[in-house]
Amino acid sequence: MQSRRKNLLKFCNKLECDALVAFEPENLYYMTGFWGEAIGILDKSGATIIAPELEVGRAKEESVNCRVVKSERGRGSISTLIDAVKNRKICTDTNNYDMVLSLKKSLPRVKSSTEPFYQARQVKDSSEIDILKKCSSILDGMYELCVDEIKIGMSEMELQSILMSYAMERGAFATGYKSTLQPLIIAGGPNSALPHAQVTERKFQDGDMIVADLTLRHKGYVSDATRTFGLGRISAEAKKVYGIVKTSQEAGLRAVRPGVSCKSVDDACRKIISKKGYGKYFIHSTGHGIGLEVHELPNLGPSSKAILSKNMAITVEPGIYLPGKFGVRIEDSLIVGAKPDVMHKFTKELVVV
Repeated sequence: MQSRRKNLLKFCNKLECDALVAFEPENLYYMTGFWGEAIGILDKSGATIIAPELEVGRAKEESVNCRVVKSERGRGSISTLIDAVKNRKICTDTNNYDMVLSLKKSLPRVKSSTEPFYQARQVKDSSEIDILKKCSSILDGMYELCVDEIKIGMSEMELQSILMSYAMERGAFATGYKSTLQPLIIAGGPNSALPHAQVTERKFQDGDMIVADLTLRHKGYVSDATRTFGLGRISAEAKKVYGIVKTSQEAGLRAVRPGVSCKSVDDACRKIISKKGYGKYFIHSTGHGIGLEVHELPNLGPSSKAILSKNMAITVEPGIYLPGKFGVRIEDSLIVGAKPDVMHKFTKELVVV
């Protein structure tokens, strides 16, 4: 925790601020070890949590070397915050206009920026990597379950229910990602041509390609993987597209190492798909950072200017999506190193069930 705080303050100081104020639960957790309804303050003297009475007990129990201050909820917590940081130049992660305006009325030296938090969180420490690997192993078990459970006539919703029961029994839970109504992406047949398909009551049919994108949280941290299964008598075109995506993903993994650009990893994947004539059907970036959120820095896309560093946690996930027909995506979460440490062991050979 001490090294995280030192790193956070380093990025804070680059913005000519001397204290960080965290409203977002992910940043509060990274700073203090406590995930809940509270405000976190970090400066050179240490970390403070401002929490309503209903959270004080848990904040004291779960936080690491923090001073916990009780406050009223809402405006009361803001007043307590202002009193605590009134003589400092603060950087806060909130971009809520009314909140920033309210703070600036009493604290003229306020900067709204998530940069210190996202920059610090990019490179994972050993404890974070251990949690990510455990989460990834749970996802691998879920893919084994897919092989056993997928059958003609089962609905996407039914498979999701089976998988989530397995995950929750092992300490993995939905991420609460705001842009989806469902915990997973389970998409069969034409639904699989939608990269962010919502889970439906559609029943799997003979010849379906089934995309299973499993993104779950374990002890705060998110692992993200995708496998595409075939069901029954799949078409020659589906087998061909699967082979192209697999080759593309392998090329992307080979391109990952410290010091290379994120764009070059995207280029490695995109080049293969384009050469095979499917370039216009690869409609998203090759990958993204993972950690306390589903999508973190860095972005691995065509316009990315980021450079990979050792112990970044990222995904590599090329895909081809043929509207109205089917889609194929293969995704791994991995830790950047001289040789990428791919955290998922479930096969990437085409599994036809």
